[in-house]
Amino acid sequence: MDLSQFGTPVRPMTRVDGGFANRMYRLDTDQGSFAVKELNRVDRRWPYHVEDVFRFERAAFAAGVPMPEPIAADPDLLVHRWVAGEKVPEAPVSAAYAFEIGEILARIHALDVSWSHGAIAEPVARDWPDLAERAAATGQPWADELAARVEVFLAIAQFVSDCDRPGPVVLTHKDIQPWNLLARDGRPVVLDWELSGLLDLSGELGSTALSLAKGPGLDDIDASIFRSVLDGYVAAGGVLPPAGPSWFVFMIEGWLGHTRWNILRCLSTTDAPTGPERSLSHESVHNALTGLPNLFNHLPDLETLL
Repeated sequence: MDLSQFGTPVRPMTRVDGGFANRMYRLDTDQGSFAVKELNRVDRRWPYHVEDVFRFERAAFAAGVPMPEPIAADPDLLVHRWVAGEKVPEAPVSAAYAFEIGEILARIHALDVSWSHGAIAEPVARDWPDLAERAAATGQPWADELAARVEVFLAIAQFVSDCDRPGPVVLTHKDIQPWNLLARDGRPVVLDWELSGLLDLSGELGSTALSLAKGPGLDDIDASIFRSVLDGYVAAGGVLPPAGPSWFVFMIEGWLGHTRWNILRCLSTTDAPTGPERSLSHESVHNALTGLPNLFNHLPDLETLL
């Protein structure tokens, strides 16, 4: 993509901290400020349907969903209007913020946008013993932790495979988490739409509501904030699906796949030219080896939130 179409730069384009999958830059020109995202095309976990996602984003923006304006897209770069706002900490949000997120989800799910791709079904990997052996052989700093939890990760993989997902399936954002949100005047702005696609409704609601109702662990879940997301969804015309473990399987499945992807990046003998740096992959693996089993073990408690 020729970035000169967005104006004459007034300062060099700068890298923005963060990014668990891609790399982000800020471009300031005489025509405004833009967020330029360099997509990781080297080792994506699934295909990225850039044209369809961009069309979905444009429809959401036109419908008034609070989000950065989508400006341009190609297979390598996404460009959005830069939005200033406060980062949302990994802690329970306010009830009003949670309620509005529920309303936003209902509005997104009500959009009339055609989607030509089926729901992404990433194969559930069961090679955790082999990964543990490779980690030990290459001296990874988290090798002992992985070896001690192999059976737990195999049990998590079995749960992901066996869990019934009752539907309905909706076209949605799929990744409304604190790190993909801003607060502007105390109200939400939804970022990072590139994972958009079809998803079982219970998985979307459970993942979103839980992420906004808790801190980094599971010791301070605010049940009232969890319910506020659902109350906002219903108030905006949404219908809640049946209660059950399907509300949390998408979060567990996504974290499981993301952990394995980062393990493979750490085991590689060369650094990937796109995506997170190796240090961030090591950090993600270390956090997941404790956090994911803890989340899995808390499933019975989480279902009481419903």
